[in-house]
Amino acid sequence: MGDASITPRLGNMRALLGIVAGAGASYGLYKLISGGSFKRNKKSAASESPGARSSPPSEVTLQPGSLLARVSGLDVVCPRPVDVASGEIIHQSPGNLDPQHLKMLLSCLQTSNNPLDRCRILLTLGNSAAFTVNQNLIREFEGIHIIAGFLSDPAAEVRVQTLNALNNLCMNIPNQEQIKVYVPQVLELIEMSPVNSDLQLGALRLLTNLSVTDKHQHLLKESVTLLLSLLVVSYEALQVQALKVLVNLSSNPHMMDDIVQAQAPASVVLLFDSRTAPAVLLRLLMFAGNLKAWRPSAQVANELRRKQDCLFRVMLDESSQLHSRLVQLLSHPDVEIQSQVARILT
Repeated sequence: MGDASITPRLGNMRALLGIVAGAGASYGLYKLISGGSFKRNKKSAASESPGARSSPPSEVTLQPGSLLARVSGLDVVCPRPVDVASGEIIHQSPGNLDPQHLKMLLSCLQTSNNPLDRCRILLTLGNSAAFTVNQNLIREFEGIHIIAGFLSDPAAEVRVQTLNALNNLCMNIPNQEQIKVYVPQVLELIEMSPVNSDLQLGALRLLTNLSVTDKHQHLLKESVTLLLSLLVVSYEALQVQALKVLVNLSSNPHMMDDIVQAQAPASVVLLFDSRTAPAVLLRLLMFAGNLKAWRPSAQVANELRRKQDCLFRVMLDESSQLHSRLVQLLSHPDVEIQSQVARILT
């Protein structure tokens, strides 16, 4: 009776370990689960045969298309034997991940003391959050606040995976209402993290999704100087991501007053150059086009001219070098860049 009752639960637990931990971490995560909120009944545990505990399970590599292959992208092994229910869990689509498994992953995340385990759990939760059904379930299970709590994790890689998970969850409009409260913390991560780090890139991706609509853009009005500064000190990937946020913000006329008053490095104009990477230059021109479409009154323009180093003086004032640099870009070999320049100048 004891063996019969415990085998299915062990199979399900092993399946979850196969989903999350991968080779080499299953035993550690199993100990985490069995010692935390998923403790087995002591009587059932005592009835387990010594042979079952001492004989090591054989391992078999999961086939392509399995749950972990689709969700986490990790090569793992799964202990045998696995019951029918566990097999269904392993081979189902990440979009059909059962609610109880999401609950277990969130609970494991809170109790894990191992940064590697936290990374793998966050990776699985983040990839499963690419599906609307899981986005909703994670929100309903208070998972957004649980996941966001790891933005301050001591391990940088855990913070990166936290940002990636929140980024996928942010694709869901109701989720944005919960994620928006963490914008100050995300901006602080950008400011305090090493330049060109995965932390900065992950944070900017999250802000890009959060700023696609104008509903939460006002939360970023104090970040314009930070984003402009990143343009002149970072590499292409980070420049592109920072510009995506700036283009989103500048598409909103109600944000323009805050944008043009923001302090800007004078060297940002130097990026309007044929040697700048096309992906960066194209988005920079889109940003400039949005700025040029703004028409301040004479009074407002005069007030802005008195603001030292503001974006208006750097890019929009008559004294700016931008116009002459745009003229030079009319001969750029990229046709799309030529088109953007012509649009701004006409």
